[in-house]
Amino acid sequence: LAQAILAQARVLKIALRPQTACQVILMTSLSTMARGSASLLGLLGSAVMAQQPGTLQPEVHPDLWMQECSASGCDWQKGSVVMDANWRWINKGGQNCYTNDDTWDPALCSDPVTCAQTCSVEGADYASTYGVSTNSYKDGVTLKFVTQGQYSTNYGSRLYVMDSEDTYKMFKLKNREFTFTVDDSTLTCGLNGALYFVEMDQRGDHDGHGNKAGAKYGTGYCDAQCPHDI
Repeated sequence: LAQAILAQARVLKIALRPQTACQVILMTSLSTMARGSASLLGLLGSAVMAQQPGTLQPEVHPDLWMQECSASGCDWQKGSVVMDANWRWINKGGQNCYTNDDTWDPALCSDPVTCAQTCSVEGADYASTYGVSTNSYKDGVTLKFVTQGQYSTNYGSRLYVMDSEDTYKMFKLKNREFTFTVDDSTLTCGLNGALYFVEMDQRGDHDGHGNKAGAKYGTGYCDAQCPHDI
């Protein structure tokens, strides 16, 4: 079973969110979600979601350099990280597509298809809005849990590793090792910093029609969690 899971390509997900228990957890895990299950979760988890790229804020992914090693040595590869679409401002020409935290504007989002065609997921100001920045060596990212932006206060983040502007990096780990370093010295009680793999389409389900935003704007994630922390 472990080999079967590792044989599949996975997207690396990085998240920082609150925990109800007073503890700090840093973990890696492999998603075992099958494609059959994913279709059901997609129906449950994405009843309404904008799928058009925004035009008000340029989308510039923070750099993330990684090493890929073999018996002959290690080579540096340039990648980047992208913010999950669920964290982004969803709007039409600067007008919110929702009226509050959990109510979509019926004038713009009368049904899921209309909402996906009408509303856009906006580009991210990573440092100022979400507290996400690349370290000085560009081989790691710093995540702030609370960030006071110009228009609102942001809590937490969820990022995916990219290998181009429009595609997620697919990790193939069969018979290979994956290592990373985490500095949790400043994490306070009640925070969960998680880094793990999840099954996703390499282009974030971009199809050029209903979903024109794609992986560049962090689309395509699906699980059974309700996003109460967003």
